[in-house]
Amino acid sequence: MLAVLECFSTVDRRLSLAEITARVGLPRATTHRILAALKQIGFIEQDERSSAYGLGLRLFQLGSRSLANMDLHREAKPFVDRLRDLTGESVHLGVFDGMEMVVIERGRGDERWRLGTELETAPAYCTGVGKAALAFQDERAVRQLIAGGLRPFTANTITDGASLLAELKRIQRQGFAVDDAEHQPAIACVAAPIRDRDGRVFAAISVSGPNDRVTAKRIPALAELVKGTADAISRQLGWRGPAAAT
Repeated sequence: MLAVLECFSTVDRRLSLAEITARVGLPRATTHRILAALKQIGFIEQDERSSAYGLGLRLFQLGSRSLANMDLHREAKPFVDRLRDLTGESVHLGVFDGMEMVVIERGRGDERWRLGTELETAPAYCTGVGKAALAFQDERAVRQLIAGGLRPFTANTITDGASLLAELKRIQRQGFAVDDAEHQPAIACVAAPIRDRDGRVFAAISVSGPNDRVTAKRIPALAELVKGTADAISRQLGWRGPAAAT
């Protein structure tokens, strides 16, 4: 069932039975039975005219409820507001799901902080929030991600496993990550990891903007602000370990 649900994305909003069957690698009859079960509980909807399938409203309701109940979402808001105001840049807050970052909040530097109506996912290996979280996972998880392939998004994307491992070691030492137009052209990002009460890195926060504003000269100052914010959020969540290095 999960494999069927994961066929859909913001790009692939509607899929036919044949397309879903091909993606999950199951027999057509099995895929149809799974879709019927998901449709019955509201996780899948089917267009009456085209017969194409899409994600159901029930999933959105559950996701919104989960987001509203998330400690990180509630506790981080004042810190993220402050970071946005201090930097004047966009702020992203993401949770690591084992392979990708799920961006649960985003706010542009020239807009008020607002709850998005749509969760986004971002690659962990080529975004600031992703690398900041990935650097503190166990090596098996990192190698599993590498084995899945490092698709290039820009000319700067790290696509070699050894190079990525070296980059993650550097992030561990310095306590922050930099996305130098690795995911989106001309966009730079500085991010730092967020820990839960047990010290496990499960999320990250970043500031990002055009690389003519988020320049190499400005990165050290931004890194201190982002690390301080990530540390403050971690402590608000119950982390009592050593303060982030500055």
